[in-house]
Amino acid sequence: MITEDMKINQNQNRRTFLRQAGLLSASLLISRITRAAGKSDPVILFTSGWQDVNIGDIAHTPGLIALLKKRLPQAKLILWKRSRSAKVETMLNHYYPDVRIIHGSVKDNEPQSDEVKQAFVEADFFLHGSGPMVVALDYLEAWHAQTHKPFGLFGVTIQDVYPAVKTLLSSASLIFTRETASIEMLRKAGLSGSHIAFAPDATFALTIRDDEKANAFLVANDLKHRQFICAIPRLRVTPYYRISANSGWSDAKIKEVDSLNDKWKEDDHAKLREAMIAWVRQTGNKVLVCPEMTYQADLLDELLIDPLPADVKTKVVKHGYWLPDEAASVYSQAHTVLSFECHSPIMAAVNGTPCFYLRQPQDTIKGQMYYDLGLGDWTFEIEQTTGQQITDRLMQVTKNYKAAQQNVRKALANVNDRYDKTFRLLRETWL
Repeated sequence: MITEDMKINQNQNRRTFLRQAGLLSASLLISRITRAAGKSDPVILFTSGWQDVNIGDIAHTPGLIALLKKRLPQAKLILWKRSRSAKVETMLNHYYPDVRIIHGSVKDNEPQSDEVKQAFVEADFFLHGSGPMVVALDYLEAWHAQTHKPFGLFGVTIQDVYPAVKTLLSSASLIFTRETASIEMLRKAGLSGSHIAFAPDATFALTIRDDEKANAFLVANDLKHRQFICAIPRLRVTPYYRISANSGWSDAKIKEVDSLNDKWKEDDHAKLREAMIAWVRQTGNKVLVCPEMTYQADLLDELLIDPLPADVKTKVVKHGYWLPDEAASVYSQAHTVLSFECHSPIMAAVNGTPCFYLRQPQDTIKGQMYYDLGLGDWTFEIEQTTGQQITDRLMQVTKNYKAAQQNVRKALANVNDRYDKTFRLLRETWL
């Protein structure tokens, strides 16, 4: 039952927001906030784009856009992008010119830019896109405080349910995690219900490709369709101080991270190199080494190329940092993608290419999604894996490639089944 005190509080909140927005008349704003269910053309505000130094993080955004456009074709989409990058936003505008991109911080639960205030007025629902945590907690808190309209999360890993997160999620209409491990973390924190479900990372819905740029690179380097593998390195902990001078890392933290990375980088990458060597010598085909993050472009030689035997080095090609549309096009032509990073295998699978995820224990619980989708045979817990095991599995894929491709299709069918179920729940909840 709604008490008089609750009505007074709601009215006070609405009056505060009207004064802050100052963009539409009071009657129009209130009608948008209280609009009845069943709207055929909802306005969805969504936040994504946590950083632009990682093609996996970049890919979340066009993946979610493609998914929303396919499943909710009448919806109007507004992207509240967390990071700023002219290159990335040019790419997004190229593929999705009808998606409005806005920016703006919040302070004390209040939007600090007029375009975000306008979006708060227009939008019927706010969705937090895929990520390693509730990255935009402050955005969600501002939305909830200012509008009282529904919100949800899509394909998010939730490993730490600290008090502020629990408080916020207790009011969420939907919580879709990108693996089942997060659901267990929520359950342990006392959060459960039919509104909590498994929805794979939105990168599984990625459709953008830059075939022209990719083909030019492939031709220039004599990389033939399904006759080369891709290898992607990763240090145990991302050295963000190498990426940004404003990382805020102390000398002690830099020393700690470098020590951990130095301890494992040779052990880890020697196992991947063993598979690369076997591939070259047994098939005579090439290897493309490429980065998922900017810092890795400077480590390709050290980690994957320089230690190789001379006869293998001649079969190795290197690519610098790129955007996900070109990467997806190249992966679509590869035989198999072997990656220490989590998202290049997803981009490969979306394009029908077998993919190995070499999982380091520091890379959060997000890797559970591979097991959830039936890709456990291609997921290698690196500290419990030998280079020979990776090699044997690669040669097995090579020997029976049609079966491997069928395995990819089966995993994607599992993805789409989960998307079907979660979007059905989404519609039932607020459309």
